[in-house]
Amino acid sequence: MEAKDGSFGFDFEGVYDEVETNKLIAYTLGDGRTVKIKFTDTGNETHIAETFEAETVNSEELQREGWQAILDNFKKYTESL
Repeated sequence: MEAKDGSFGFDFEGVYDEVETNKLIAYTLGDGRTVKIKFTDTGNETHIAETFEAETVNSEELQREGWQAILDNFKKYTESL
């Protein structure tokens, strides 16, 4: 993953453990941490809840902000379709 301006980047790899179309994506990152993304249909919208195991280098708040930024960009992308 890379910042748009190229100022920051890191490798991001993992293995999908479970995929349920329109419901769930679960995967294990290269360092063994797990992530689950649940999609809930609420009528005209879809609620996305993401849980992840935090790493120990960066604060949990910084990591939460990073994951939220990814979700915000995903929202912008889907709303532009």
